[in-house]
Amino acid sequence: MKRSAVILIGVVAIIAFIAPLKTMAQSRWGLDLRGSVAFPTQSFGEADLSTGFGVEPTLTYRFLPHLGVYAGWGWHQFNTDDMVVGNDMDVEETGYTFGLQFVHPIEGTSLSYFVRAGGIHNHIEVENDEGDIMADSGHGFGWQAEVGISVPMNDYWSLMPGVRYRALSRDLEIENVSTEVDLNYLSVGVSLARTLGN
Repeated sequence: MKRSAVILIGVVAIIAFIAPLKTMAQSRWGLDLRGSVAFPTQSFGEADLSTGFGVEPTLTYRFLPHLGVYAGWGWHQFNTDDMVVGNDMDVEETGYTFGLQFVHPIEGTSLSYFVRAGGIHNHIEVENDEGDIMADSGHGFGWQAEVGISVPMNDYWSLMPGVRYRALSRDLEIENVSTEVDLNYLSVGVSLARTLGN
């Protein structure tokens, strides 16, 4: 899964850099790459998770002056030693994001604020310290909401720091015991965003 994440991020970076450089005043398409630190807000079943991290490329399309849609793919990883006695385990969440994005200028500044709200279709994998998958929940739906600020760097690039809350409930079977787990966390991240064309 880590190799797939690196390949996807590389493809996103290449697309961002080779996209045609046109006048961006009326651009409708955008691409961003978000890196984040994630703070679990509750226990994962009976286990406590450490602070995690993740990456997420996202494609956006604006269909009204301030309103658009987004879709992307994300990967987040947490660590715990509470799940199987004597073993460190990685908890990885991967899958798809989608929803609505509202962006509006802040009067008197070059900044804009943004709000994103939508769904996720993700799965949770538990891996041991050798990278073997011990459990996989299968994909299921959850939700997320995010607020932040867009800081333009030039006509094409901007930074988008933001705070997001994400919630996903799934069933996992570990050592023949099925457990319902909630992966709920608050993440603080920054996206590097680029407009792609008119």
